[in-house]
Amino acid sequence: MSIYGYVRVSSTDQNEDRQMIALREVPVPEKNIFVDKQSGKDFDRPNYKKLVRKLKSGDLLYVLSIDRLGRNYEEIQKQWRVLTKEIRIDICVLDMPLLNTQNGKDLMGTFIADLVLQILSFVAQSERENIKKRQAEGIAAAKAKGVKFGRPEKQMPDDFGKIIKAWEQKELPFAEALKQCDMSEATFYRKLREYRLLRDCKKG
Repeated sequence: MSIYGYVRVSSTDQNEDRQMIALREVPVPEKNIFVDKQSGKDFDRPNYKKLVRKLKSGDLLYVLSIDRLGRNYEEIQKQWRVLTKEIRIDICVLDMPLLNTQNGKDLMGTFIADLVLQILSFVAQSERENIKKRQAEGIAAAKAKGVKFGRPEKQMPDDFGKIIKAWEQKELPFAEALKQCDMSEATFYRKLREYRLLRDCKKG
């Protein structure tokens, strides 16, 4: 029997130390700990896939909590079946002793573990959906208050018309016009279209 550990954090700026410490205390050999730094919305993760390819019948996999395995209810259920029924490994969720397939191999033990898994994976997905909902509500509320998201719109300098005139009359090189406007080429041409449209409307 080989012992493995799986660690997942949602992004590269999150710290996996708490999960690593828990796995080392079990202990799981350092070389058998697989770490992914990405969302738990699905199981399309490079190191998780690498781990699954290594697993053999009778092996034991440790995770700190069920949401480290994943956050999608149906995907967690599917992966749990693949690991325990098809590959036939044992899984131990450290912060939930009832989710340890090494214990209770009889019908009642299996029933309890499956029931707890369904509840916890449902909670994990519900929390993920609630977070997304709260984020959307927060963004909507901020926009309603006039908060702008993304990069601020580049403003035309006060002497934009004078710069354009000098550039059009070839008195000012294009590179110097960009420098004086403090704009990229794409922004310059976009502002130029706006300026000419406004100028034509005033003439009309």
